Amino acid sequence: MKIIDWYILKRYLATFFVMLLMFIPIGIVIDVSEKINKILAKKVPFAEVAGYYGDFTLYFANMLFPIFLFLSVIWFTSKLANNTEIIAILGSGISFMRFLRPYLIGATFISLLALVMGFFFVPKASKGFNDFRYTYLKNNAKIRESDQVYKQVNDTQTIYVGAFNYMNKSGSKFNLETYRGDKLVSKINANTITWNPKDSTYTLYGYNKRIVGDGAVNDVIVRESQKIMKLPFEPDELTPTVYVAETMTLGELNKFIEKEKRRGSSNIDSYLVVKYKKYSIPVSAFILTIIAVAVSSMKRRGGMGVNLAMGIGLAFSYVFFDKVFGTMGEKSSMSPLLAVWIPNVTFGILAIFLLRNARR
Repeated sequence: MKIIDWYILKRYLATFFVMLLMFIPIGIVIDVSEKINKILAKKVPFAEVAGYYGDFTLYFANMLFPIFLFLSVIWFTSKLANNTEIIAILGSGISFMRFLRPYLIGATFISLLALVMGFFFVPKASKGFNDFRYTYLKNNAKIRESDQVYKQVNDTQTIYVGAFNYMNKSGSKFNLETYRGDKLVSKINANTITWNPKDSTYTLYGYNKRIVGDGAVNDVIVRESQKIMKLPFEPDELTPTVYVAETMTLGELNKFIEKEKRRGSSNIDSYLVVKYKKYSIPVSAFILTIIAVAVSSMKRRGGMGVNLAMGIGLAFSYVFFDKVFGTMGEKSSMSPLLAVWIPNVTFGILAIFLLRNARR
């Protein structure tokens, strides 16, 4: 690479990481100010709080990295334009596309970093971040309660739970049905069911088992007030939490989705949206970089303020599109793949249009 490439690339990466280092402490301070009373009231150990804010840093940076990247590119490119450096570069015979090359190299580096973080590190940070919030900060336990879960847990058994609370690992109105082919072999009912993490068993209260015979009179019924037994599923499999897909690495998520498809889970679209976003968000680094350069490479009468105002508007428009179509992919009949990629396609077209105007 030439000197001009290194000059732009170093400023690209330095501005991005400096902006991250500036805004993350601000985010932590705001979060502390909101939660300090609950943390002190519940006497949360310092190690737990420190771990939470370590996870918060990764979670926060990953969630807002497109905005940070976009604003950092607009910031330093606007400075280049205001100092007439871009005019000098283009006046030396370098084409606009050649001028764009170090930006694309920087976007490639950031995309690969975001991809690795999203595949392996952010899921673990997401789990720690959300577990801390729901353990110490949320007063309403129902936020992690699922209603009327019905699914197939293996080739011969299906379960039904009227409601399951993930906080205390307990459910109500539990049914487990076992089939041989199309024939019902046995059915277990319980008023409540509780997970025992020490030995990975369940305690069933109001236990009632019916073994189906050749006729109704030949059925065997067993009743117990309480029974401890192993069952072919884990609490997370029984009623996955809202954010369960966000806490898995890519390999774990792929296996989980395949398993949930076999079981007929109604949350498949939500899990697919999380999976596809692991790929779409890194791609947004290229699109937002091109838009930022196209918008801020011109020297404007209002200076950097105009460019930043336009940049903030476009950045939050991207986030708005991403949230709206992500929700549509989870809750509507729209394909999750299509919903996740619509923002990138839309802003990709905008990037091409702005780039053509900037080249002129």
